[in-house]
Formats: sequence, structure tokens, C-alpha cells
Amino acid sequence: MKTQAVRIHRHGGPEVMRLDEIDLPDPATGHVRIKNTCIGVNYADIYEREGDHGGPHSAKEMPITMGHMAVGVIDAVGKDVTSHTLGARVGYIGPNSYATYTNMPAARLFSLPDAVTDDVAGGYLLRGLTAEYLLRRLYKVGPGTTALVHAAAGGMGLILGEWGRLLGARMIGTVSSEAKAEVARAHGYDAIINYSSEDFVARTLQETDGKGADVIYDGVGKMAFLKSLDCVRPRGMVISYGTASGNVGAFDLQRLHSKSIIVTRPTLRSWIADPDEAAAASKALFDVLSGGQIQTPLGARFPLAQAAEAHRQLESRSATAPIILIP
Repeated sequence: MKTQAVRIHRHGGPEVMRLDEIDLPDPATGHVRIKNTCIGVNYADIYEREGDHGGPHSAKEMPITMGHMAVGVIDAVGKDVTSHTLGARVGYIGPNSYATYTNMPAARLFSLPDAVTDDVAGGYLLRGLTAEYLLRRLYKVGPGTTALVHAAAGGMGLILGEWGRLLGARMIGTVSSEAKAEVARAHGYDAIINYSSEDFVARTLQETDGKGADVIYDGVGKMAFLKSLDCVRPRGMVISYGTASGNVGAFDLQRLHSKSIIVTRPTLRSWIADPDEAAAASKALFDVLSGGQIQTPLGARFPLAQAAEAHRQLESRSATAPIILIP
């Protein structure tokens, strides 16, 4: 069958994306075809488009169909699929999501509960699963934990703030403006640092009685990483989960020595590779989303054909809620 897909034929800026009509084969054994209803726009998509952040997406042959997640309805079922049926609402983390239809392995699908709408699932599935492993598994926050989150008013920052506080942690966030500070305060943060007007290292140490944060969640990268090492506590962890301002690059490991700092650069793929872990993670996410324990504001909605504009808005760092594409 024919499907529309946003593809790139070379790496570059948003302008390299174009809407093509392509052939999509019938789903293979163990696969299903999904009619996408809502597609999440995430920084991983920008890394894929630019092609300079390493990883599997950099080695793909052109042209590349963009995207890493979507939700939709199962439209066709391949052989030996017994876990899902036609018409079921599902979400997935996987390639080729910037399209009207996508084939995916049935074993990698997440069944969506009725209480979670397509738009919310599209905006929060990838972010929510990322927040789940960051807060509940990679570093288990809870009462007595102080966490510092960079870009606290962004799509990831908001869910980290609310879920972290729900788990009992004290949440400190950094932002670039007073307007973003107000957004972050409304989403669970106990203290806000405007790094445009104050030194976030000094403020973090002040907020923690000189001890430093237990864990630092850094989705910014180059602009924030090295300074984060100065305000994490001894034996604390700095988690570089994104690089919105550019790659961290090489740094002297001796910077970690005096405080025995733990640094990690994780990826969601590794934390949902095991089907049982993926099922437990999605249950935890859908429980908090279904129960209304986390706010789920949505940002701009763009038609699939305007994916380039969605990327421009995300890169501008002006968005304070997830951006979605509607096929």
C-alpha cells in the first residue's frame, strides 16, 4: 500500500525533511501495521536528522523515514500475531513514525488504556518512559533525595519535576527566563534557578546546605554538563540524557575523582529492551497518567507535512510542552 512519510535524503537542518509517498509492504510475520493518529516530536528526531550524534541512526542508508514514536490503531495483522487485534489502540517506540502508516513488531507495542487519549500518549509516551527509568531505576529518587533538573520548563523537565515530587524527592530546576520559571513552579519544583541571572552552581549549593544535589538530570549537554560536576554531592550521579545545546565532548576524567562522581549517558532503548521491563515501565507511566497525578499539557499541533516547522520550534527551546504531529 501507499503511505505518506516525512523523509530525509541527506542530513542537515529542518529544510532537508520532505513529505514523500512511499510503498509500505504488508506486515511481516510477527508484525502489525499501525494507522498513526498522533506522532511525538522529540529531540531524538533532531539528532537523527542532523546525523552527527552517533548511534544506529547515523549509519542508516538514505533516504531515512524520520521519527521514533507514535500512537495509533492496528490496521493490519501479520502471521503469528496473537497479542494484539485489529482496531486496538497502541503506542510504540521505534523508527519510521513520521508517516501515516508504520509497520512494527507486535512484541514492541504498548497497549493504551482508555483513560489516556491519543494526543496525551503521543506527547508523553517517549518522555514518560524516559522519566520512568531516570527516576525509578537508573537513580531511584524518593524522600530525602534532592534532584537538580536542567531545562525544567521543557517537555522532559515538566514530567521529571512532577513525577519526582510525586515520588517524594525535593526537585530543583534550572530555567532561562522568569516566564519559564513560573511554568516550572506549577509543575512540582520546590526551587527554581534562573541561570540567565544567577549562577546555578552557587544556588544549588545554597539550596543543599553546601552538600550538592544527589542526582542531576541534564538534557542540555554542552552548556551545563561541566558546571554540573561542581554542584553534585560526593558519590552523586550526573545523568546526561540529552544534548540540546550540543554534545558534551571530551572531558578530563580526573574531574570526577575528588568527589567520586558517577556520570552516565543512557538511552531509553536500553531500558525498555527487555519485554518484562518495558511492560512494567509502561504500567507505571500509564498509572500516573490515568490517575491524573501528572499534568499533561500539550504544545503546538502540526500537520505531518509541517514537520520541519515542528523541529524549528523544538530547537528554539521556546516550547514548554510536547509538540505533536497529526497525520
